[in-house]
Amino acid sequence: MPQLNSIVLKDAAATPADHTFKPRGIDGGVATLVESSGVPIGESRISFAQNRNGNGRIRATVKLSVPVVQDATVNGVIRPTVVRTGYVDITYNFDASSSTRERADLVKYVNGLMAGTQTMVQGYLVDLEGLF
Repeated sequence: MPQLNSIVLKDAAATPADHTFKPRGIDGGVATLVESSGVPIGESRISFAQNRNGNGRIRATVKLSVPVVQDATVNGVIRPTVVRTGYVDITYNFDASSSTRERADLVKYVNGLMAGTQTMVQGYLVDLEGLF
């Protein structure tokens, strides 16, 4: 069983910066990592959850939320305020009889699908272009 640990992800800037997500804890079977600037309202989060349904199907979910925070002045007081948040939900559903190789293949397919070299997928997700 893997231990919850920090994850470093790079952003899409011309000179990519590292973003370190550190363990916050495990609550109700959901493990959470956060990138914190010290102000909880603006924390980016990654969460991991896994469960089984009555048929033994395994559902593994990874979620990412990245808020955009701006300072707002109200009555002369400056407060950080979330103005919008981007969300990603990745859910894998595995049959109870699936092999390690089958699960590894699905994860590898998704990794390849999201690679920056997949111009169709990048155009669809990043540039919000339609498909034809």
